[in-house]
Amino acid sequence: MVRSKILITLVFLALTALLSNVYSQSNLPFDKKATKQTVNLYHNLKKLLNKGIMFGHQDDLAYGVGWKYVPGKSDVKEVTGDYPAVYGFELGRLELDHAVNLDSVPFDKMREYIRKVYDRGGVITLSWHLNNPLTGKTAWDPAPGTVASILPEGEKNELYKSWLDKVASFILSLKGKNGEYIPVIFRPFHELNGNWFWWGKDHCTPDEFKQLWHFTVSYLRDTKNIHQLLYAYNTDKFSSKEDYLLKYPGDEWTDVLGFDIYQRKDGDEGNEAFIKEADHMLTMLEEIALEKNKIPALTEFGYGQVPDSTWWTNVLYKALDHHKISYALAWR
Repeated sequence: MVRSKILITLVFLALTALLSNVYSQSNLPFDKKATKQTVNLYHNLKKLLNKGIMFGHQDDLAYGVGWKYVPGKSDVKEVTGDYPAVYGFELGRLELDHAVNLDSVPFDKMREYIRKVYDRGGVITLSWHLNNPLTGKTAWDPAPGTVASILPEGEKNELYKSWLDKVASFILSLKGKNGEYIPVIFRPFHELNGNWFWWGKDHCTPDEFKQLWHFTVSYLRDTKNIHQLLYAYNTDKFSSKEDYLLKYPGDEWTDVLGFDIYQRKDGDEGNEAFIKEADHMLTMLEEIALEKNKIPALTEFGYGQVPDSTWWTNVLYKALDHHKISYALAWR
């Protein structure tokens, strides 16, 4: 009888340890070597899902309505009294050794902004509208065969690796006051189901896109030894879960799931369409993120010039208020 009790106790302890290990592994970034700060960011993004939605703004500290590069200035702060929780910055043109990105923000200033955001406790996300490596034109040049050309054995693979080297150098230069690497949400190849970028919907096969994603992540993580990134898979508007996951690179390659949406029409008709579309896609996104144990986010949204001053509360808020996502990032 005593032996039976001991055996039951040992089995219970073993199961508890096993379940604890499974739980801890499922609540970590997929990069097993992720830095302490990156793991903390991942945990906090998940924990804060139960607190509300963080507001984000692209280039918030760099410029705004009627100003550029004024220290400490922020349009969000001017309106709300506080800085945003999430800040987006853009790496496009870094691969060309330009001093400024495609939005004319100097990379030196961007580095300073990111450090200030980190010191303030904010979250940083980086996008990358990289030029077309096959044609030398912009990201909006969807030449056939571009993705295939930068995969291993492709004619532009070495060029692409040299571009990744430059991205890696910039990311490795982002350090806090104690020399620690600043954690960043990196969302390469965004809006992948649209047709406007060279990595888009009709310009590569699902398998080619997955290979591109795997190669990019592996190169940054394993070759360049970068472990301070969370990776965001980011579509444009989508119609179904199957549509969203068509080019999904796998659970072991992503941390954040998101999509982008912009309001294109004015008036009540445009407002109602935006609310309906955003609500429908956010519902699907939450379900996918729950199934895959990922962090859901509205990675970009916008409305050109925001002609209606009540849009934020009467349209955007109505679309978001009953959803559980990590953040919503307003573009520029």
